[in-house]
Amino acid sequence: MHPKNIHNGTYNFPTLINDFPALEPFVFKNDFGTLTIDFADNDAVLHLNKALLMHHYNINHWDIPEHYLCPPIPGRADYIHYIADILATEEINIPIKGLDIGVGANCIYPILGSQIFDWKIIGADINETAIQSAQSILSANPSLKKNIDIRHQCNNANIFEGIIQKDEYFHFTMCNPPFHSSEENAKKGTLRKLKNLKKVKYHLNFGGQANELWCNGGEALFIKRMIKQSVLFKSNVGWFTSLVSKKENLTKIYKQLDKLKAEHKTIEMSQGNKQSRIVAWKFS
Repeated sequence: MHPKNIHNGTYNFPTLINDFPALEPFVFKNDFGTLTIDFADNDAVLHLNKALLMHHYNINHWDIPEHYLCPPIPGRADYIHYIADILATEEINIPIKGLDIGVGANCIYPILGSQIFDWKIIGADINETAIQSAQSILSANPSLKKNIDIRHQCNNANIFEGIIQKDEYFHFTMCNPPFHSSEENAKKGTLRKLKNLKKVKYHLNFGGQANELWCNGGEALFIKRMIKQSVLFKSNVGWFTSLVSKKENLTKIYKQLDKLKAEHKTIEMSQGNKQSRIVAWKFS
């Protein structure tokens, strides 16, 4: 985990419960005498997120619609910190402005970017329910409105067009793309996750809608499409970035970037046993 991530180390459950008492019923001692929650229980993770957002980020009201993706906040904060490292290598006029492609119902990246670094972030999504949920979060936390705006992508074929305005400039874009190629593969991935948590009795829906979990061609094709479309907005964006969950997709992604003569770098990330990476690119 990034050394500046405040979520390094274990959760301080007594403090979190003190700030958000609704978390307490989900906390128990494991076989090692350590306080924890059942991370295979969506409701437990949801309440942990609410407590973390309240305690660390002054977000008093946060919720998501049923069956939508409930994000692990420590890992999401890592992405924000690594983007800050990329921007630190540039001479940038503040305030910093970013664009989150696929903001989701949880609005988590704009929240973290705003609360950690005071960045201004636009969140875009194709899903109307996600848009409504993100806007509800902003309405429930008026202090976020000065830094965050939500835009609806009305055309599924477009990623940046229709979102980035003609004379608008973003220091970075970010994206956590859907990494499965089909609903069937998404369910198989969920089953593996639950088996790893030794909780196969839980329903396969671990949280997440179609546009959050899968798309035709999966992660590699989505990112390649993003790279192709990014060329048209090279004057509007400093650094384009995307998470890449599957290491085997990097070869295809690099080939696309080299074909378009983009400068690019890869940043390795790890949270516990999970390995991931950020690919960042820009055009001269």
